[in-house]
Amino acid sequence: MKVKPLTDRVLVKIQESETKSAGGIIIPQTAQEKTQTGLVIAVGTDKDVIKVKEGDKVMYDKYAGAQIKIDGAEHLIVKMSDILAIIE
Repeated sequence: MKVKPLTDRVLVKIQESETKSAGGIIIPQTAQEKTQTGLVIAVGTDKDVIKVKEGDKVMYDKYAGAQIKIDGAEHLIVKMSDILAIIE
């Protein structure tokens, strides 16, 4: 399935959280905090507002966007204003 965001929206693939700590301890799913980083998959059509591009790794607001599943992977459609930073 292909999803193309409109206007100032950005499609972000949610990055999976770590399942092991730095010391090698396995963290159970129930104790893992929801990740707030992801990879930009597609951007909307409002080029004056959009400041990210496809392939950028970004950090977004914890309660942002609409969650959807595309080909079995979790994605979010967020407003550009909900993206907090580009991670380099």
